[in-house]
Amino acid sequence: MTKLRSISTRLTAVTALLPLAVTGLYASAEAATTATPGTTGVTVTAGVTAGAATAGPAGGTASGGAASAVTGAATSGGRSGASAAIWRPPVQSRWQYQLQGTKAFAATGGINVGICETPQSGGACVRPSIFDIDLYADAEIAGNNTTLNTAAVKAIHARGAKAVCYVDAGSIEDFRPDYQEFVDWHESHGKSLLGKPFSDEFPNERWANINNDKGQRDFLLKMMEARVDKCVQAGFDGVEFDVVHAHEEGKSVTGWDISPQTQLVYNKALADMAHRKGLSVALKNDLSQIDELVSVFDYAVNEGCFQWQECSALSAFVRAGKPVFQVEYKTSPGGYCAKANQLKFNSIKKAADYSLYDKPYKPCR
Repeated sequence: MTKLRSISTRLTAVTALLPLAVTGLYASAEAATTATPGTTGVTVTAGVTAGAATAGPAGGTASGGAASAVTGAATSGGRSGASAAIWRPPVQSRWQYQLQGTKAFAATGGINVGICETPQSGGACVRPSIFDIDLYADAEIAGNNTTLNTAAVKAIHARGAKAVCYVDAGSIEDFRPDYQEFVDWHESHGKSLLGKPFSDEFPNERWANINNDKGQRDFLLKMMEARVDKCVQAGFDGVEFDVVHAHEEGKSVTGWDISPQTQLVYNKALADMAHRKGLSVALKNDLSQIDELVSVFDYAVNEGCFQWQECSALSAFVRAGKPVFQVEYKTSPGGYCAKANQLKFNSIKKAADYSLYDKPYKPCR
């Protein structure tokens, strides 16, 4: 991944939760071809085999795909003990990606949970059945940056859909409520944690050092666990860890020498953490390590693979029976939707300026 691509895709997260900015964040979904969601997958209580799974809520249509098995593996610190379950969506699952909130939907933190739009393939409007949104509610609407997105999650669940919790695991954003803890650790450990600004455009977040020569990775994982605990508290079904590809960018961009092996250790630890908490987990981008990571992540989230002509690597998830949630910003749906549908990707078109309000929203199918 090039620095240019990192800059463009990170616009979504950087604007989140900024005071006086509207936020929200990613939404993935299996959508119905009508206004009513159907079945998004199967859940299995902890310790129960997939064969004994029971159907969970979802958005079902002829094109929605069969429900996928879900294995439960929650432990202490996760959901409610033996009754906890890990939800995993089927391969074909419509999604919505909303970062920035709209005041018209203040009751749900700015998230438009009732969105229904005509797909590129035509026909009746379709609804997402998986919403990938930020851990915290829109700061402008909530009046602070500490309100969990619980209201949005409850509204999403009330419609039979699922919610994925956005967490930045690889760069440190100065608008997050736990930011000072990162700064304090950085200052007390030889300034070994916070790297270069993510980009000239987004100086308010800095690349994290995931090496562990001074305990950086251990500290980061502790902080990420606290965030994931809040995802669980808010009722989310899954988690998306962003910026987990520092090894691809190099020291000139991040300020740190991070090897591919170090990235794998960190990413696998994040996936294990999510599963221990009873959540499914997305691999965000990091295309160069898909073969090593497809077995431990439950679905992929990708930005711009058609624009950058690098979608082939993502097919490993589909072959493994796992969905790919994919978004394009610059490319016209007419130029990629047919291919996306052929690949069984769940592709959507959002604004060309990389903003992630509820609209525009154009699913391929």
